[in-house]
Amino acid sequence: SYFIQTMAYADLLVGVSCLVPSLSLLHYPIVLTESLVCQIFGYVVSVLNSVSMASLACISIDRYIAITKPLTYNTLVTPWRLRICILIIWLYSCLVFLPSFHWGKPGYHGDVFQWCANSWNTDPYFTLFIVVMLYAPAAFIVCFTYFNIFRICQQHTKEINERRVRFSSQDGEAGEAQPCPDKRYAMVLFRITSVFYILWLPYIIYFLLESSNVYSNRVASFLTTWLAISNSFCNCVIYSLSNSV
Repeated sequence: SYFIQTMAYADLLVGVSCLVPSLSLLHYPIVLTESLVCQIFGYVVSVLNSVSMASLACISIDRYIAITKPLTYNTLVTPWRLRICILIIWLYSCLVFLPSFHWGKPGYHGDVFQWCANSWNTDPYFTLFIVVMLYAPAAFIVCFTYFNIFRICQQHTKEINERRVRFSSQDGEAGEAQPCPDKRYAMVLFRITSVFYILWLPYIIYFLLESSNVYSNRVASFLTTWLAISNSFCNCVIYSLSNSV
């Protein structure tokens, strides 16, 4: 729940931060220069999205530990360790995008600003840096943990059903298949993770293509960017639907 709360706060802040370009479109007076506002906005949104991505990876690790080490879970995963983990997530996310102020554009969140769209260019090496330091490790952790979670749940379900059938046949009663108790909760978290990567994958692909000068299109930039940002709204819907879990 600590990581889900962190994701919820990050999603809320993404929505609040999107007011900045909206105010610029309304010609609301901004004290800072356009270039600085653009860079700060791009940095903040990138950090918040990084927090969501890292939190999803940590959630998958948490569920993996809960299923593989159920007897020692409470001693391994304590509240103060979770708080330290969350602090590390925020610090790491802030640090990994800090070079964007001098190295290259971290994304297209601020392209509504003229300076951001025309003068702040992406850098292929910075894009590779972000992929190696954030996108790839998070995706690998999620795939590895959920693959093993479902494999273990499948194995546990099979063993439980075999025992139930064996004992029920001795009593003359038909046994019913019972799913792994942790599988339902894991499925909800897997859906949240899947929606996140489905919405972010087009953005990441375009980010790689554009920074490598392979393909550039303003419409594609706009659509992929706001598709990725819409994940914050989708998470709210998923949280509501899975509230009873």
